[in-house]
Amino acid sequence: MTLQRWAVTVIVVALSSTAIAQGAEQERPWARGVAPSAQKQALEIFRLGNAALKESQWRAASERYREALALWDHPAISYNLALALLQLDQPIETYQRLEAALKYGAAPLDADKYEQAQRYRALIDKQVARVELRCDVEGAVVKLNGQQVLIGPGAYKGMVRAGAITVIASKEGFLTNEQNPTLLGGETRTIELALSAAEQAVEYRRLFAAWIPFAVLGAGAALAAGGVGLHLSARNQFAAYDRGVEGCVDVSTGGCVPSLDLAALRSQGQGQQAGAMVLYGIGGAAIAAGAVLLYVNRPQPYRADVKVESALLLVPSVGPNGAGATLLLSF
Repeated sequence: MTLQRWAVTVIVVALSSTAIAQGAEQERPWARGVAPSAQKQALEIFRLGNAALKESQWRAASERYREALALWDHPAISYNLALALLQLDQPIETYQRLEAALKYGAAPLDADKYEQAQRYRALIDKQVARVELRCDVEGAVVKLNGQQVLIGPGAYKGMVRAGAITVIASKEGFLTNEQNPTLLGGETRTIELALSAAEQAVEYRRLFAAWIPFAVLGAGAALAAGGVGLHLSARNQFAAYDRGVEGCVDVSTGGCVPSLDLAALRSQGQGQQAGAMVLYGIGGAAIAAGAVLLYVNRPQPYRADVKVESALLLVPSVGPNGAGATLLLSF
């Protein structure tokens, strides 16, 4: 900021009104069609702007320069307005004023100011981006950063500050097209704004194939049925074990020392019972998951131009306190 203020002060002091007057006398292109009275009035306002600029009164200076430009669109006035706008952080208008200052080359300024204007323009070019918006829908309203810039069909070209922008195209009876691209400094971006009629742009889709919930339900039922089978087998093993224990009771002691075969019956029954619990847990979770999937996978309306991606994962889990499954669904 210090460097910019120093440069502004030097250039303003070096810029004399004589150069402007000479341009008028020689009927240069920037002076054609401008009455001498308008040139004189513009020059007086220009001097007021220079005085404000020297005092770092950037806003007051910019206002004076705009008044002067309304009377006489002289490159030197545009140049000094650009100097004021640099300090007001208005890169778009600064760039436009520098373009106007450089329009006729170095003749209306001088070599030093012309070169300085080129350097400033190169710096500002890194802070702005150019955008072209196209919309072929008749009557569609196109807004750029909240400002209406186009009614379709047609195209709009403009300059924006580099960074994120918001572009919206809308029309009654059509789905609104909103885009939020991020533009880099110096970039030129073309954005096509297509609109789809509301009744044509909606279609009903499922998140995944219709058979998946039924497959999960079937798998859960099969697991639960397997658990029932293991449970019945375990009950038979325990019953056989109980009969074996009753048959080996020593009448004198009233006790029984089970044989290895008898102990194996009990061990098998316990294993089958544990397996049945696991299958009950996983099967029940799968059945519940299948019911949830049936609900989630019902046909839903979506924009036709929106791609729906989904993922389904059923993760069984077994722990010391039971068994179950985790259903992971993303969409």
